Amino acid sequence: MTDPIHELAQALGIVARYTDQMGGTRDTSRETALALLAAMGAPVTSEAEATDRLRHWTAAETARSLPRWIVARTDAPIHLGRDPGTWVIQVETGSEIEGTGPDLPPLPLGIHVLHAGHEEMTILSAPDRLPSPPRGWGMTAPLWGLCPPETPGFGDYVDLARTGKAMAAAGASFLGINPIHAGFATEPGWTSPYTPSHRRRLNPMHIATGPGAAQGPFVDYSAEIPAKRAALAAAFARFQGDGAFDAFCRSEGDDLRIFAAHQALSARYGALWTDWPAHLHDPRAALSYVTDPEIGYHQWLQWMAHRQLGAAQSAMTEAGMRYGLYLDLAVGTHPAGAETWAERGVFAQGVSLGAPPDAMTADGQRWGLAPFNPQALEQTHFRALAETIRRPLAHARLLRIDHILGFDRAFWVPEAPGLAGAYVQMPRAAMLAVIRIEAARAGATIIGEDLGNIPDGLQEALAVSGILGCRLMQFEGARPPEEYPALCLASFGTHDLPTMAGWPSGRDIAARLAIGQIGPEIATREHHQRQHQATALGHAAGGESAPALHGYLARTTAQLVAVQAEDVLELPDQANLPGTVDQYPNWKQKLPVAGPDLAQDRRMSDLAELMREAGR
Repeated sequence: MTDPIHELAQALGIVARYTDQMGGTRDTSRETALALLAAMGAPVTSEAEATDRLRHWTAAETARSLPRWIVARTDAPIHLGRDPGTWVIQVETGSEIEGTGPDLPPLPLGIHVLHAGHEEMTILSAPDRLPSPPRGWGMTAPLWGLCPPETPGFGDYVDLARTGKAMAAAGASFLGINPIHAGFATEPGWTSPYTPSHRRRLNPMHIATGPGAAQGPFVDYSAEIPAKRAALAAAFARFQGDGAFDAFCRSEGDDLRIFAAHQALSARYGALWTDWPAHLHDPRAALSYVTDPEIGYHQWLQWMAHRQLGAAQSAMTEAGMRYGLYLDLAVGTHPAGAETWAERGVFAQGVSLGAPPDAMTADGQRWGLAPFNPQALEQTHFRALAETIRRPLAHARLLRIDHILGFDRAFWVPEAPGLAGAYVQMPRAAMLAVIRIEAARAGATIIGEDLGNIPDGLQEALAVSGILGCRLMQFEGARPPEEYPALCLASFGTHDLPTMAGWPSGRDIAARLAIGQIGPEIATREHHQRQHQATALGHAAGGESAPALHGYLARTTAQLVAVQAEDVLELPDQANLPGTVDQYPNWKQKLPVAGPDLAQDRRMSDLAELMREAGR
């Protein structure tokens, strides 16, 4: 006998069964299905209610003469499988095309909407494939860490520009940094760049204002953030107006005003809008409770951040970098931040993005990030996704999309305690088309972080779209350099993994043991396995030293290679230890060398020579 609750869940894309990273099969429970249906905006409380909702949904889908969306080749004729009768196409630029019958005219690059009777259909006019990038290399570095220990403060956009120019002189084609999405107007108690308040706005804390409050090997955010805010407020008080600022505000329109209102209200009522008085939960109604000077201040912060980030990109490309900035897009947004306040309709509520159980996390992971609701994305013509990708491409020609596995299926974990998570199927073909549209519009290359429990067919779909995957030497082991796929960005590790210096000795394993995240038995097993991996890789690379491993990396057939500043400088500790907040100095370590001085370091000079010898 079928269960109507599970039937409804499957109809709306909730996966009934999946295989975890340990090879085990896991079924989605009835309770989890109910929680995820509610998060999608389709709550039911009984089998009868599920049956009724499923009947209505099936009837509505059957009655449609058109699919909800199609992917079409840019500037090519379109033939629909069914005749919709008379139609009107709203072109993305605002013009309209009228016609009748199943044959549509070629459409330009963009997202267009066809209206036929009472139906709408999104037309994603995209290139079939993005061009492959030429062979090259670059460096990734923590933006906050570009300010060395002997200098008060943390790295800013001017440090970024200076570092990029220096790296261009060394032959690098890009400089990658952590996400620089907008955070919260008041400090909520965390500093992770992967837990943003709004992914389409910039972090004003990296606006250059002068020396910071304290110095040392770690950034002291409790001292630095208030000092930065005070410096920014003082700078705004001296601001006399500017025509370029006025033009920026006009071009950004109401979206920027709403974001600025959120930041101003956060300063009064706290970081999370869910804790505010109920009458402030409606963004447009809340605008009347914020003064023009308050809004103007936060608009000015965004303008300054855009100016300085744009100047950094110009400095890099003018110095000879092919790409310049390599930015990072977080997989989700904080469920009580500015992004969900302004557009909560496109996000699932009451669930968090996460990851299924694995060998290190028996209960899986909960990331505290709100996911896009696939039903709402389709209904709103994928515009929120398009804008989220478009924003960073205004300043960068390389964009890494964190956890692109979520473009195929996303793991949702209910907020209710004791409920396991489950996968939700996403409209992969449409979402990849949106990526191609925005990348083609900007002339950019996209890198998808395809690591973890990879869905069948995703990596092939990325390759067909011309989207680069990620390959990490720590995971690839002794794989010969010539066997790396060309369409990828190869690196030794990431900010979430041990450095070259810390990996062989299992420094990350020791850190997890010290804080009680794993026990002695697991630690011993992991150390033994790590020693075996390090020996094998060292043998393949001709040594376990950083130069040997970097030479191995340079020789791979990957089109792009990224080296971490921490590895060049042979630092033992990684930037972030996943699954920790206060137990480890996440996102705080400064580099021992100022960013602009990196290119003068002998180790960087040697690395650059290895890259040149490998034809990069």
